[in-house]
Amino acid sequence: MGEGDLAAQTRQVFENIKAAPEAAGASFDDVVKLTFFVTDITRMQTMSDIRDAYVNTGKPPASSAVEVRKLIREEFFIEVEAIAVANAR
Repeated sequence: MGEGDLAAQTRQVFENIKAAPEAAGASFDDVVKLTFFVTDITRMQTMSDIRDAYVNTGKPPASSAVEVRKLIREEFFIEVEAIAVANAR
């Protein structure tokens, strides 16, 4: 998905994250921590702009970002780990 396109990959990651808590009867508002693993930290603004379309920007989850040399597949630019706690907010 989104080969060569960081924005498309980021949107897909956040759609996947959104689906996980929903499958358990929760919502994205229950996500309390995001960890971004990215191959180019200088492009963080692109990822942040897309993240902001999914999170409550008034009370966003804690977040951190780590630049990595590469991910599991060469064409991947981003991986996001999410921790959700039902009824956390």
